[in-house]
Order: sequence, then structure tokens, then C-alpha cells
Amino acid sequence: MPSSSASTTDAAAKPTAGTGGVQSLERAFDLLERMADAGGEVGLSELSASSGLPLPTIHRLMRTLVACGYVRQQANRRYALGPRLIRLGESASRLLGTWARPYLARLVEETGETANMALLDGDEIVYVAQVPSKHSMRMFTEVGRRVLPHSTGVGKALLAHTPPEEVRALLARTGMPAATEKTITTPEGFLAALEQVRAAGYAVDDNEQEIGVRCLAVPVPDAPTPAAISISGPAGRVTEAATDRIVPVLQEVARDLATALTNTSASQG
Repeated sequence: MPSSSASTTDAAAKPTAGTGGVQSLERAFDLLERMADAGGEVGLSELSASSGLPLPTIHRLMRTLVACGYVRQQANRRYALGPRLIRLGESASRLLGTWARPYLARLVEETGETANMALLDGDEIVYVAQVPSKHSMRMFTEVGRRVLPHSTGVGKALLAHTPPEEVRALLARTGMPAATEKTITTPEGFLAALEQVRAAGYAVDDNEQEIGVRCLAVPVPDAPTPAAISISGPAGRVTEAATDRIVPVLQEVARDLATALTNTSASQG
């Protein structure tokens, strides 16, 4: 912060009552998250309306974020998330995958099938961790692979509670190409599938990404970023009967992983 505004800096750096945190940092991160929720680009007036902060405060915080490279100002005077966040995001995704691996290993032990963790990154699904099955015939998805949500179990799990108009907008941006003859290729069909996910508490990819493969997925509740875990295996093993056995295990592991992630965040505070 500029040394000429010492009084302003002192006030901004004042600890937030009840949290022991620094108010200016909390506000800056809140603004970054609001920008992400708005699609990555916003105007100051929009930020002021959504955050309740006065424009001068927002302008001062955004100037600092621009100077650090975490935000950039566009030619139209609006603000967009900056490129330095990419490095932070990639590192955080790798770390999240590392934290998840013991839980995925537990899934493999209890279900016998390959376990995965995936995040929603923009309009795409990105796999951040995997523990392979011990069977000689097993599924393999490369960590870092990106796929479209409409043909995956994790995609359905991650979008199940997203407002329908946002889902439609996402599908309009990505398109709905058919990976197999069973892929859902219409917004109406996908929205109906999301309704089934909400009712059942889990998502299914039934030969929709790859023929002969079934996947069961659940979201990680209250994760710091939208995340889902899944198991995938040959359709001959991941049967309807196996689904009844596997889904409760998936849901329990997802809850335990969510608790671990929350405790990790709290212990680092």
C-alpha cells in the first residue's frame, strides 16, 4: 500500500472483530470470490452493490490487487480476474488432490473400483486425483484431464443444485457433443437427469462417456470449491446391485473428506 496513506493503511489492516483476521485481506478475498461468482469480470458498482462496501474502499482494494497481478483492468474499465491466480489455482488443485488420496484409497478398498476426484473449473470438469482399482480390468482417467459435464457422473453431481438457467447457459457455451450413443445431448434431457440426481442423492454415468463403463458420483458437501468423488468400473461389475452397496460408501467418504478439508482450513487459520 502507498506509504503516503498511512492512516488509511492502518485502518484497513485493523483486525476484524471476533475473527483475529485482517479486515482488508478478508475484504480483498471476498471481492475475488464475488468476481469469480460473477463470471470473472465485474464493474466497481456491481461489486459495491453485492458486497455492501463503499466505492472508495473497493477502488483502493482493487488498485492493490491490480498492482499484484491478481486482478486486471480491462479497456472497458471493468475488472477481471488476473493471470497470477492461475498459478495459485493449479497449485491448490494439486494439493486438494493430495489431501483426497487417502479417502480415494479407502473407496478402492471398500468398493474394489477405481476412485476419482474432480472439480468444476469454469465450464469444464477437471480430474485432480485418482487411485486405481486392483483389478486387472480397471478404468483409468489421467489426472488433469478435462471433460464436459454433460457426459459424466461427476459433472451431474457437481451441477445438480445449480439453477436451471445457469445450467442451460453453460450447455449453450460448451455444446453437448455425443461421446457415445447413450450420451445425453439435449438441455431438457440433462436437466431431467439432474432432477434424478437430486432425488437419489447420487449421479450415474451409464455408458455415456465410454461404452462398457459405469460411474457413480456424489458431491463433496461444503467443499471449499465445488468437488465430487466417484468410482468407475466395467458395467458388468458396477451393476444395479453393486450400486446399492457402493453409494452409501461414496456418501460416507464424501462426508469424511469434507470434514477433513474443513478442519484443514480451520487449523491453518
